[in-house]
Amino acid sequence: MRSVRLAGRSDGAAVGVVLFQLGGPDSLDAVEPFLYNLFSDPDIIDFPFARLARPVLARLIASRRAQKVRTHYASIGGKSPIGELTRRQAEALEKELNKTLDAQVLVAMRYWHPLTDEVVREIGSQPPRHLVLLPLYPQYSKTTTGSSLNEWRRRYHADSRTAPRVITEFYSHPLYIEAVVERINQGLSRFGVLDSPDYAGDQRFHPSPDVHLVFSAHGVPQNVIEGGDPYQQQVEATVELALRRGRWANPHRICYQSRVGPGRWLEPSLQATIEKLAAQGAEKVLVIPIAFVTDHVETLSEIDIEARELAGQLGIRRFEVMPALNDSPTFIRALADLVLKSLDGHR
Repeated sequence: MRSVRLAGRSDGAAVGVVLFQLGGPDSLDAVEPFLYNLFSDPDIIDFPFARLARPVLARLIASRRAQKVRTHYASIGGKSPIGELTRRQAEALEKELNKTLDAQVLVAMRYWHPLTDEVVREIGSQPPRHLVLLPLYPQYSKTTTGSSLNEWRRRYHADSRTAPRVITEFYSHPLYIEAVVERINQGLSRFGVLDSPDYAGDQRFHPSPDVHLVFSAHGVPQNVIEGGDPYQQQVEATVELALRRGRWANPHRICYQSRVGPGRWLEPSLQATIEKLAAQGAEKVLVIPIAFVTDHVETLSEIDIEARELAGQLGIRRFEVMPALNDSPTFIRALADLVLKSLDGHR
């Protein structure tokens, strides 16, 4: 996947927007170099003298994990869909923004193509008058948003014309919350729930109270949180806002997935949560990937295949996964609103 640009443009747009995302291998052969890039990240692997040891360590970890990780990608079609889905988000956002301004939207992936330096070169050849950086991580963490922005700063040297406006989080944005609630309702509809108009004219879902809502976020090491990272607090705030907006009467809980390596990570894990629900006799579960805005290996393999299999083995009768936001029109409007507000007074 290449970065998104307006066809036939010969000069820079009035507004350039860069969407940042994790990225993912576009073939099984790309899995090991993708992992190498991931574990070469100084915001992921950091310890005294890490700069010297990191390349060797990253190559060792990547080679050891590659075979197992390839099986995950093989189970979802042999590649990550995150590139194509993020491109669709960028195209939809560009179309939405161009209703009111001259905008160009590009995509910078942290660990696979189009990499940040590729996008920096493209912007350098056709600099926009205004530049907006928008990481597609709703909740801020130094390991995701922080890492993407740090890589951008290493690669991009701003001048007075293109000093960027940076959006670091949108975990509480009303349109983002609305998009999440819409997707949760889509997930709940798979259980055959009934709906009825509420006082505002919206559709309020009334699922059976035995459908358990499991909000699953990507895990981070506990020492990152203890160091002041706001990620956990922002995940909890997003969940609270979604519950308030959705007004479901269902039991819910928050868990974390995708632990990598030793040490203490945020808990409880997705696996432990499923095991606990099964032990309590739960038969209906909807997993909500609350920190992911795009379907990728964590949602399609780790949740929809591995966690589903575990749930079935433990006696959970109905296991569903909320669709990711992807190019939801409401989510795209949320992104557009973030961009436009960042430009207030500068257009």
